[in-house]
Amino acid sequence: MPKRTLRKWIPTPAALRKQKALHVFGDWIYEGNLWHLNRYSASMGFFVGLFMAFMPIPGQMLVAAAMAVWLRCNLPLSVSLVWITNPVTMPAIFFFAYELGAFLLGENTQALNFELSFEWLFTTLVAVWEPFLLGCALFSIGFGALGYFVVDMLWKIQVRHKWKERQRQRQR
Repeated sequence: MPKRTLRKWIPTPAALRKQKALHVFGDWIYEGNLWHLNRYSASMGFFVGLFMAFMPIPGQMLVAAAMAVWLRCNLPLSVSLVWITNPVTMPAIFFFAYELGAFLLGENTQALNFELSFEWLFTTLVAVWEPFLLGCALFSIGFGALGYFVVDMLWKIQVRHKWKERQRQRQR
């Protein structure tokens, strides 16, 4: 992944120290490994962010931040990628997760008559929770792993390309 491109969106440590809202977290939030951009931190940041994006839990960003701290990967990437599932995309993603889980469990997908009420939500969720959670888990693991390997591969390709370019320039 192009380092310069990612650095455009990631705040600098100096800019973070100026954010008064972050002072409540103490000094651990400013640890260099959480903000440093290398192959491991970017790849794992993509894994954590995409993994948590497809988990149907409240506080996805907080869990992604905790996982980024625990795994010592890039915190801004991890937290920002969670927004792939936003209020606009979430219904479609979760519907396809349910469909995948139902297909794998061999269950018939039923036409759900949507109704905006807590009663409908709880009665429907009781009936479809197993295929829904299976589909979400598979999406989380699958897209997280895909993001990790794609970023890792792109990073390696870029490093090889730059290395070959330096070799060509030395030969001239």
